[in-house]
Amino acid sequence: MICDAALSPRDLVPAIRRVFELSGAKIERLQRRWNPALGTPVFTVRGLYTSRGWTEWTQGFQFGAAVLQFDATGERRFLDMAREATVSRMASHLTHVGVHDHGFNNVSTYGNLLRLMRERRLGEDSWEARFYELALKVSGAVQAARWTRLSAELGYIHSFNGPHSLFADTARSLRALALAHQLGHVLMTEGDRPVSLLGRLLQHAETTARFNVYFGTGRDIWDVKGRVAHESIFNVNDGAYRCPSSQQGFSPFTTWTRGLAWILCGYAEQLEFISHLPEPAFEGLADKAATRQRFLEVAVATADFFIGNTPLDGVPYWDTGAPGLARLGDYLGHAADPFNDHEPVDSSAAAIAAQGLIRLGNALVAGGESERGRVYRQAGLTVARTLFAEPYLSADPDHEGLLLHTVYHRPNGWDHVPEGRKIPCGESAMWGDYHARELALLIQREAADAPYLKFFLA
Repeated sequence: MICDAALSPRDLVPAIRRVFELSGAKIERLQRRWNPALGTPVFTVRGLYTSRGWTEWTQGFQFGAAVLQFDATGERRFLDMAREATVSRMASHLTHVGVHDHGFNNVSTYGNLLRLMRERRLGEDSWEARFYELALKVSGAVQAARWTRLSAELGYIHSFNGPHSLFADTARSLRALALAHQLGHVLMTEGDRPVSLLGRLLQHAETTARFNVYFGTGRDIWDVKGRVAHESIFNVNDGAYRCPSSQQGFSPFTTWTRGLAWILCGYAEQLEFISHLPEPAFEGLADKAATRQRFLEVAVATADFFIGNTPLDGVPYWDTGAPGLARLGDYLGHAADPFNDHEPVDSSAAAIAAQGLIRLGNALVAGGESERGRVYRQAGLTVARTLFAEPYLSADPDHEGLLLHTVYHRPNGWDHVPEGRKIPCGESAMWGDYHARELALLIQREAADAPYLKFFLA
């Protein structure tokens, strides 16, 4: 991709204003129409959200969108909507022991609401704050308990596939552990033994870096620096690594771009978090400087891979090794084409990655590497400019999605292919819409010199 070196957050303010104008109507439309008995809305088919039973990992994005809408616009009805839905619909997600998605569901709802309280946007109510705090403590501990131990130094939060499975996605669920740790919580296990949530966060991050991310060191013949495997498989009997795998990508040896984006965004965000923590917080767990360097290494490698393997406008195709890409010719030398006949793009991967690029750039700038950081910031802003305009921004009032041309599960064929077309296009997904809003809010706050948008507590 080509990054616009002159683009600033203020340049994007008119586009962001339009994003939230369109967003509000879409949130309200879905709220009026959706029947909770159908489950959780996941992606659109012919412009209408539909559910897809696998896990209910998108519920937090549905209600978290209303929190972000209030945050961006100050429109109270969205806050009321989010509060009511969080209280009435999200409790089961706090104690859900079967998924790796706590950071998606619970930080997007309880976490955003607590953040707004800490920013004094919701008024003073100590009991409401304590309610959100308790929810986040529970969520972080339950997520950390879904643990596969590999050794004294390594382990991971295993995916819903089982204890053998480590997903790239879970890098962003570490937010749940981080918040619970900041709130003073620990996981209690047998014999009243306390387990540090920060310790598990750091171990999961190192295990993911070691096995799901490639650094060009000759690990296998497809070891390209910055490439990401969606899933790593382990022998749980002896803790041995067995092989890469992929649930939603083309193959274990190609890079599913949303998995890449989860890693990029997750590590950039956690880089901000660990940089914020005081030195004593790492005592007995890790060296803060070495940990920061490791997180930076992962974020930079994946950011460079994203930039080098994405079309000029910053929107990637769904997998960098998808077979139909060969039929597109020099597809990296042009803007992405969501209407081609061979392989779909994934705008949701772009929205997630753009936030990671901006946060990585900001972390580098804060660490004294201004020129290096600016490269990644400009890449993130360039992606945002593409997404906040047609053909990716949905201006159709009858379409319930906000961000068009997302892909959920290409190998399973779950995504809608419009009549007369050969590949999925023109549809939206809950995580894509949510992360487009979160990206817009991050940039909007920068443009207004407002408090920096972060998930953790100042």
